[in-house]
Amino acid sequence: MEVTGSNPMPGEISLAQNGILFLDELPEFSRHVLEVLREPLESGKIIISRAARTAEFPARFQLLASLNPCPCGYFGDPDRTCQCSVGQIQRYRNRISGPLLDRIDLQVEVPRIPHKMLRQPSQNHSNSEHIKQQVIRSRRTQLRRNNGKSNSQLQGKEIEHFIPLSESLLDFLETVVEQLRLSARAYHRIIKVSRTIADLEGAEKVAQNHLAEAISFRGFDRA
Repeated sequence: MEVTGSNPMPGEISLAQNGILFLDELPEFSRHVLEVLREPLESGKIIISRAARTAEFPARFQLLASLNPCPCGYFGDPDRTCQCSVGQIQRYRNRISGPLLDRIDLQVEVPRIPHKMLRQPSQNHSNSEHIKQQVIRSRRTQLRRNNGKSNSQLQGKEIEHFIPLSESLLDFLETVVEQLRLSARAYHRIIKVSRTIADLEGAEKVAQNHLAEAISFRGFDRA
């Protein structure tokens, strides 16, 4: 996704700096392309090394991706029968590696919209405006509390400092992480997502329901 010839140039990843990189039909991308995403998702930059030189490009973006539940697209659909075998579904989902999925904090299943709803006028404008204001307030709160950083940018000791959890919440989270066999990366990402959920609600402290909601977005049932 970066131009990697003798004279490296910014590719789609770097061009999405401070914006959104949307990948439609995620499993259809080559495995190599998807694995390249791992480094910038973690560090916010991408480094291309060649014999003559090394180039570093900024790459702090928000990754959005979509995929079908199976190759035919109808697995779990209440009105259409899936034609895929168990092996086909597993191979399709295995095109996305565990380490990449581990870096995707919110994994949400979106059901097919009934045709009748497509003919109805949208009633979501007011809701969208309300959500927009919630997000703006939440981000301002994060930057003020975290010394100019959003929750997602916190690393290491910063997470413990700016998102302190009670002993009971830590016990709850550790139990869930052990039961679901989640990684250390997932552990810290759950904490950051739970803090964002609490910020959107205007809550001063993270509560167990915020942690539980953040855990529900991990998509561990696909592993």
